[in-house]
Amino acid sequence: MKKTILLLEDDRQLNDTVCQFLEYHGYAIYQVYDGYEAEEIVYERHIDMMLLDIRVPRLDGFAFLKKLRDEGSVIPAIYISSLNSVEDVTKGFAIGCEDYIRKPFALKELLVRIESLLSRHHGAQKSTVGISDGVVFDLRSLALHKDGSPVALRTKELKLLRLFLQRQGELLDYQAIYEALWEYDEEPSSASLRTYIKSLRAAIGKEKIVTVKNIGYRFAQE
Repeated sequence: MKKTILLLEDDRQLNDTVCQFLEYHGYAIYQVYDGYEAEEIVYERHIDMMLLDIRVPRLDGFAFLKKLRDEGSVIPAIYISSLNSVEDVTKGFAIGCEDYIRKPFALKELLVRIESLLSRHHGAQKSTVGISDGVVFDLRSLALHKDGSPVALRTKELKLLRLFLQRQGELLDYQAIYEALWEYDEEPSSASLRTYIKSLRAAIGKEKIVTVKNIGYRFAQE
């Protein structure tokens, strides 16, 4: 199966050039031109790694990766940017990138960096969590499988399950859950949250998610 790369670059000519080069070398590329498009792809598709420009519209590359890392995403990322100061490079690594390439760059060098990063990353990060017999969740791709078959859940339900698994045994109050699931321009809904909890319990076992009355929920540890 081809490795998938998210390419966030608002210069359409450079985006096309990089895409064609990497497709020639056997990669599947998701081309996006702003940070919000990148978010949609990451939440909806399996991504093996990301190439991120920084100065892109709507949600810049720094803010985009910081948001993913804050949510627990471990998808490896390489910044490709004309921002070349020591401060910019330092900020990129502090946010959580694995590599930083200054523009202009040689396509062959980019390929070497990609192959090296994927080689290092493969198997280095545990992305799957066993919930119970036959039930496995992939933290990176947000995919739940039961006895080898995918379980259909809403995006917010999958994000909520990831939050529970990352903080097993902790009491998560309603506010913490609202902040993790709803964007700043969305109105949190207690009714929707109850629906998400009901769906997760049906998928993984209702004993896994403990209700703490008037406060929130806790994911039961084994």
